[in-house]
Amino acid sequence: MIGFEREPLIRIGLMTRADEARITLGGSYVTDAGEAVGAGNYVARREDGKVQLTGETAGAPVRAVETLRLSPTDFEASRVTVHDVTIGIEFHWQRKEAQQFQGALMIQATDDGLTIINELPLESYLISVISSEMSAACPPELLRAHAVVSRSWLLAQLASAAQPSSEGIADKQTGSDDGAPLEIIRWYGRENHSDFDVCADDHCQRYQGISKAFSPEAFSAVRDTRGKAMVWGDEVCDTRYSKSCGGMTEVYAAGWDDRDVPYLAALYDGADDITAYAMPLTVEANADAWIRSAPPAFCNTQSKELLSRILPGFDQETMDFYRWRVRYTADELREIIKSRLGIDAGRIRSLEAIERGESGRIIRLQITAERQTLIIGKELEIRRALSRSHLYSSAFVVDTEAGAEDYPQAFTLIGAGWGHGVGLCQIGAAVMADRGYAHGEILAHYFPGARLQSLY
Repeated sequence: MIGFEREPLIRIGLMTRADEARITLGGSYVTDAGEAVGAGNYVARREDGKVQLTGETAGAPVRAVETLRLSPTDFEASRVTVHDVTIGIEFHWQRKEAQQFQGALMIQATDDGLTIINELPLESYLISVISSEMSAACPPELLRAHAVVSRSWLLAQLASAAQPSSEGIADKQTGSDDGAPLEIIRWYGRENHSDFDVCADDHCQRYQGISKAFSPEAFSAVRDTRGKAMVWGDEVCDTRYSKSCGGMTEVYAAGWDDRDVPYLAALYDGADDITAYAMPLTVEANADAWIRSAPPAFCNTQSKELLSRILPGFDQETMDFYRWRVRYTADELREIIKSRLGIDAGRIRSLEAIERGESGRIIRLQITAERQTLIIGKELEIRRALSRSHLYSSAFVVDTEAGAEDYPQAFTLIGAGWGHGVGLCQIGAAVMADRGYAHGEILAHYFPGARLQSLY
């Protein structure tokens, strides 16, 4: 029987390798040594391997220690603002924000600088996550579904971190200088952070404190699903999710290590008849027809009113989630690949999918160029290699514009979806909730065969 004796405490990494940290305390805090730290503005710096905290107002000095922990004297009333937190790291929406948090703040001195960690109960963490990942104005059943998904994912990560072997960055390179293709296959699992449980950015789950968690609906969604998670057998489900699947969800192995996760299956994200579309999408001709069209699906919505209720403000800067296109000149694409992979392969002759997943996402992409042929995988590495930040997804087909000497002068990528497409499709789930589906039905749709269970 899966279960927990009590609600876990979660440590979230807000910043790493920081030269300094500017914080504002709104309320009274105390260090582990019993030193009182009052409201006001402070700067933390690393000096002689320890954290030195200085404030704008005179007060009793805080002893320098390797790890400074500031615990609120009143959890509900106290707030700490951390300035210049980077969000969307390496994605196209990357920026800095001042963010406000409940709970304890830990500042650690490491060889690389300062690490800033927020510690608080899991359910309080979730209120922020569902409001950071999706707008708190979302349909209530979506918020309930997302609360379960985010809780399940986190509990699964905590369980996997306790295992002796863990998922990480895998790197396989084959090929030589004799003209054989150079194959680079990488996938990026959640890092098992040594100092905290999860990071605050999209690489784990988007967490932006209480700055965006003021909706009664967000609190209700977490309260109504408290302790509930998706389970498979005797394990908590690793419930992945992305912004838009593009009409078909993807299997786990397309993005990560080569293993079958039965509840992370490929499935059509809709209730309509799609017999007009040839399957499977692992076949190139079928994927081409699927991506170039706009099949009916839950996530195929043009409702600006619904999207404005679903998405946080900065996600609304991009509205072409379901189908999109990007054009590169040949020189531009060559420079992007060079900067991202560290390889100048010369003029690009072609981009060709040599393996696709069941959603049509490319798992292995061949880049044929003047000096070198490259084979890139898996889906996230392809998205990294072909963009200065990330492509929306690896589900794309390519049109070329003729140039000189049999080398194209430009490439247009026509794509589907945003993200890896595995598990819950956030926009699709929002549309389902808007159409009256209950959160249990939404979860059953995206995680077939898994069951909802109370764990604490």
